[in-house]
Amino acid sequence: MFPWLSFNFFHNLLLKNPILPLKKLVEFRSWVPIPHTWCYILYRFWQYFTGKERDPVCFDNMKFMKLGSKPDTFRSDGNNVRYVASELATDIAVTVGDVKFYLHKFPLLSKSACLQKLVASGNEQNCDEVQISDIPGGSVVFEICAKFCYGMTVNLNAYNVFATRCAAEYLGMYETIEKGNLIYKIDIFLNSSIVHSWKDSIIVLQTTKSLSPLSDELKVAGLCVDAIATNACIDDSKVDWSYTYNRKKLPEENGNDPNFNGVKSRPVPKDWWVEDLCELEIDLYKRVIMSIKTKGIQSHEVIGDALKAYSYRRLPGFSKGVIHSRDVGKYRSTVDTIVWLLPAEKGSVSCSFLFKLLKAAIIVDSGEMAREQLVRQIGQQLEEASLNDLLIRAAEREDVMYDVDMVKKIVNKFLMQDRNAEYESEENEVQEIQGSGILTDASKLIVAKLIDAYLAEIAKDPNLPLSKFVDLAETVSCISRPTHNGLYRAIDMYLKEHPWISKSEQKRICKLMDCKKLSADACMHAVQNERLPLRVVIQVLFFEQLRGAAATSSGTSTPDLPKSLKNPNGGSHGSSRSAPTNPEEDWDSVSATEELKALKPELAALRLRNRGDNRNNVDNAAAISKMKGLMKSKRIFTKIWSSKAAIGENSGSDSSESLGSANPEEAKSTPSRNRRHSVS
Repeated sequence: MFPWLSFNFFHNLLLKNPILPLKKLVEFRSWVPIPHTWCYILYRFWQYFTGKERDPVCFDNMKFMKLGSKPDTFRSDGNNVRYVASELATDIAVTVGDVKFYLHKFPLLSKSACLQKLVASGNEQNCDEVQISDIPGGSVVFEICAKFCYGMTVNLNAYNVFATRCAAEYLGMYETIEKGNLIYKIDIFLNSSIVHSWKDSIIVLQTTKSLSPLSDELKVAGLCVDAIATNACIDDSKVDWSYTYNRKKLPEENGNDPNFNGVKSRPVPKDWWVEDLCELEIDLYKRVIMSIKTKGIQSHEVIGDALKAYSYRRLPGFSKGVIHSRDVGKYRSTVDTIVWLLPAEKGSVSCSFLFKLLKAAIIVDSGEMAREQLVRQIGQQLEEASLNDLLIRAAEREDVMYDVDMVKKIVNKFLMQDRNAEYESEENEVQEIQGSGILTDASKLIVAKLIDAYLAEIAKDPNLPLSKFVDLAETVSCISRPTHNGLYRAIDMYLKEHPWISKSEQKRICKLMDCKKLSADACMHAVQNERLPLRVVIQVLFFEQLRGAAATSSGTSTPDLPKSLKNPNGGSHGSSRSAPTNPEEDWDSVSATEELKALKPELAALRLRNRGDNRNNVDNAAAISKMKGLMKSKRIFTKIWSSKAAIGENSGSDSSESLGSANPEEAKSTPSRNRRHSVS
């Protein structure tokens, strides 16, 4: 037909253009009426003469099928009338929706069993009109089927092939009616072309959404899902088609590399497929991801990257931990499905991503099962979290600003890993177990510091109940920390924002802190802190005195603690049968004489520090002034322990916890042990 399209033509064309981009071949085909096969041969010639690999921008977009050869003679008469321009008069009117087609019976009845029945029924009633109201795809797809019956040129592609296949099924265009009918040709196109094209298979799968019942009945959706999953699991080195990958462009991609020869040599990333799948609706996306996971080829980290990319694409505002939409309920199924698809392996997704999912689940009111799964997975890697991750907003109906109970659940899940490991050790009589379920000291310390920072942040909420603050702090009290500066800062912030709390509540919150584990700077701040109860200030001063004595008189024995400061609750820890004491009275039951003896050396030590450190003159002077006021205060001389003589040195009670430590074991420490816990 075109004799000038010879071997010599292609040979000369390619020799003169050795690096002719394949995109130009597509443009070439647009003005040269040659079939797809010739264009493919042209590509092969180009590859042979240039020695280049396939450019992934072209042929993946060329999957289409041309049916028929006659010119298109369908015409319009107004908006709702279509007819065939022919010398023969039309003898049947087919109404599809609000569009009426004036056609001929013979070409239609020779290929459609459905139209045969409808026309036969109309003949019995002497009627030449046929009503079709529920054909898949409507009037547009019916016109494609009608043109095929007439032998006119029809182009099928990824966007219309599925709807046409459904319409052909509806019209009964089977092989039993005529050989080479429409259903047969579409099935060949789907199985030989569409499923081998990465992007076309995704497009076809998208089009099945509007006709979901038929997609499963005709097995087209399953065919596309399997094809997509197979391509996603293929070896990266064999990926030679186009894909969407938003990354920082390299110099050759910007056209700025003078040595770039038109060939992309950069290796294909392992997650090359994740962004293209973001175009799918959530139910189709779920089927594809499940098929990929079933094949067991892709790692759980790549699956996690895919879920992360889909969340950022499909949930507006997700990156900020919110959902920007008036109707947040419509995103509930998306969030629930993503949570359900999360790999169970630790580290599959980041802790920050899990927290964003949890915040989104709370906003869209996801089910309890989804929230519990997120809490469990966050707890497994809580040491990776940041303070901003923990700031989960409370529900609108709540008075508090943040959901402290949710954070407490997460911390409990984190600590549960150690308890489960201990239980397993007891069951199997194994002394040491190494595995992902056992927490390291480093991870526990990170979490403890994180919770201290979180407590300082939520303490700014004036509506935060003391019980929530104390309960969360006590949750991590089992974690030994070298310093309690963070906890002191949180307590101070709570006292500052809640000046109206009672004396007993002040005592309760201050018992969370171990004064022995405050640094020198924190101690200096504490002794000048008017928000702290007097008893706390006294104990901070005494432990600071011990620290200074241990530093200046190395090798000598450290002075013993006054008995009431060793155990502010009165008595020794050695007896558990002594009469219980009242914590409210124990707090203030300190001998005035012992307090004075403890304060006088501290005053002298602070004066010595003032002489050596000019930068802290103002602060130290304020501290000395405060301590003098404490010594002269009437309160010190009026607080006399009424039961001191009765209890004595050998009696006591272990029913109350020492202020000096949040842990009972630390409260039993000797002065020498206290020196070891001092922190600079």
